[in-house]
Amino acid sequence: MDKLEEIFAKQSALNDEIFATQDIRARDGKVLTMAAIREALQRSELGPNGLPNQWLRNYLTALKSEAGEIEESLLWKWWSKDRIDLQNIRVEIVDLMHFLTSMALVAGLSAEDFHRLYTRKHEVNRQRQEQGYSKATKDETDNKGIL
Repeated sequence: MDKLEEIFAKQSALNDEIFATQDIRARDGKVLTMAAIREALQRSELGPNGLPNQWLRNYLTALKSEAGEIEESLLWKWWSKDRIDLQNIRVEIVDLMHFLTSMALVAGLSAEDFHRLYTRKHEVNRQRQEQGYSKATKDETDNKGIL
């Protein structure tokens, strides 16, 4: 198992543990699982009340909160003698990865899918930079071709 696959597997298991510990239940009354969210995704339950939307929103809220914690750790007073707590910032970045991975899982991405999409999007971003990317030239059609 490669490192990204390990992260995805560990995060899925942790999410299932949290659902069980917090007694978070699906509509059928059973304890929620990542598998149940994936099944809802496969059934195309993509509306506002579907599990995929609900959990993407939950994880996005958590992701934004963690980003806020990093922002609070950064210094903005250029006249200050304070120093950033780099260890705390590193741990908060890992927290971001936890919630980003959860979002990827809810969206139906495996570690392999994530890597493939990252690689393809990375190439789009490189091409955009080579072509002088700006608001005036922004065109999302290149994103739509990423599979």
